[in-house]
Amino acid sequence: QVQLVESGGGSVQSGGSLRLSCAVSGDMYSTYCMGWFRQFPGKEREGVAAIDSDGSTGYVDSVKGRFTIFEDNAKNTLYLQMNSLKPEDTAMYYCAAESPHCSPDWWLLPNEYAYWGQGTQVTVSS
Repeated sequence: QVQLVESGGGSVQSGGSLRLSCAVSGDMYSTYCMGWFRQFPGKEREGVAAIDSDGSTGYVDSVKGRFTIFEDNAKNTLYLQMNSLKPEDTAMYYCAAESPHCSPDWWLLPNEYAYWGQGTQVTVSS
């Protein structure tokens, strides 16, 4: 079992930056596929970025070049560095984990993940 706790959300102006954190506890963090997802009001949850235990990463097109997913295995923490934020990035952001490894075929699909955090709100004003 894996427990996930997000933090780092908040309000920022367009063009600003935020770094989200996801503290992982429970099972062996390094063997999991990890992802960041977001949900707009009234919309389905969508994949933002994912990272496999070998360091390979994937991003949704709308955040490529602006967001970076990375992890600190020593701290059992997943991060999402978000730069050049836009109002359309406003959403609830969630981290998620799935065992044992990622596949580019599904790593941005929320239904493929078993473990979820409670979410952290990101609001970007124009």
